[in-house]
This record gives sequence, structure tokens and C-alpha cells, in this order.
Amino acid sequence: MPVRVLLLAALLLVLTHGKAFAADNSLLGISFPTGPGAKSASVPMQIVLLLTGLTLLPAIIMCVTPFLRITLVLHFLRQALATQTVPSNQILVGLSLFLTLVIMNPVLREIYTTAWQPMEAGKLSFEQAADQGSKPLKRFLLRFARDKDIQLFIELSHSPRPANANDVSLTVLVPAYIISELRTGFQIGTVLYLPFLVVDLVVASITLSIGMMQLPPVMISAPFKILLFVLVDGWNLVVGSLIRSFG
Repeated sequence: MPVRVLLLAALLLVLTHGKAFAADNSLLGISFPTGPGAKSASVPMQIVLLLTGLTLLPAIIMCVTPFLRITLVLHFLRQALATQTVPSNQILVGLSLFLTLVIMNPVLREIYTTAWQPMEAGKLSFEQAADQGSKPLKRFLLRFARDKDIQLFIELSHSPRPANANDVSLTVLVPAYIISELRTGFQIGTVLYLPFLVVDLVVASITLSIGMMQLPPVMISAPFKILLFVLVDGWNLVVGSLIRSFG
């Protein structure tokens, strides 16, 4: 939902202020060459370039928000339950998006009040608003990116060692956050997997001991795993634990 709103807002901004962009040869802070002998891109070309860049926006947003960890955990949960396509991918993605909204709401509100509103009022330029809006995002990413991962990408990018955490650039912080979240998601998924694995082992040992070879043990254990998950109110526990893990 935030991605669609942002894409729509950007498109409306381009369409309603096309004359302003044509006048100063810039588009949301993207300047084009001017002067003798320099050819500036036309407004339609600027719109094409902007929309092409916006195609990467959903993937970027999904990687720098809790969406990454939540989708990983829900995928492992479905695999552990052995329910195949239930819940469907659409349901899992929708649940992940709404949980991401709940967690990111304070960060998004701060970005809106400190960057977007002043830019709309003309108090900040686009570059200043982008710099101001990146600060809440950096604070969020720094909370969950491991120091080891940040150090890795500082070395790989040959960046100068930052004096403090606030000096870490987003080009280093974002990939460090992604692999940190991947690690955390796999850890949580493994913990979720273990109880259901025990059920599979128990059912498999019982069916083999009584000589029941006609049915695969997975088909017999699936109802027991679903029943166990429902009895312990699994969705409440999983969702609550996921949101608290970002607290």
C-alpha cells in the first residue's frame, strides 16, 4: 500500500508540474545538462527515466523494511505445517504488508513530518528533504543491522571507516541490514520448524512400527500439526512475536 501511494504521488507530481520541470531542466532533483552545445532531455524522457527508476522502488522498500523478515518467517511456517499453498502467497504477502505498516508507522510518520511536509511548504529543497527523510530510516536500519555485517560492506566497498554510527552511508547500511534480516529470519524459521519436525518424527516412527506403509507419514502428521498450531493459537503467537522482535 505505501508503495502504490508513493508511486501515485510521484506520477501526479510529474503530471501536474511538468511546466516547472521543463523550465529548470530538473526532475525531482535529477538535473539535465544545459548550456551551449548541451542537449537536455525532454519532459517526456524525464518522465520515462523517473518511472523507470520507480520500478525498483517496490523491491527496495521490501528490502529495507520488516517485510523481509516477516515473509521469510511466514514462508518457513507454511513449509513446517506442510500445507503446500495454504495460506496462499497473496494472503502471506498481504499480511506481511499490513504488519510492515504497523511496525514502520512511527518511522513513516517522522519522515512525513520532518521531510515531506517542509518540502511541500517550500521550506526544503528535494535534496534537503531526501537527506532529512533518510535520518529516521537510517536509525531504524542501524537498530537491526549487525556490526559484523556493516563492517563487511565497509571493507567490500572500500569506504572510509565512519567515526560513529550516524556516519554510516545507506549504500553500506542497506545491504548490511538485508543480510542481517536474512540471518534473523532463518533463525526464527528454524525455531518454528523444530516442534513440527518432532511431530513428523513421532508419526513416522509410529507408522513404521505398526507396519503402515500405504500412506506417507507426512499425510498423517499434517492434521496433527495443524491441530497443534490451532490449539496453541499459533497465528497470535507468531504475529505477536514478530512485531515484538522489532520493538
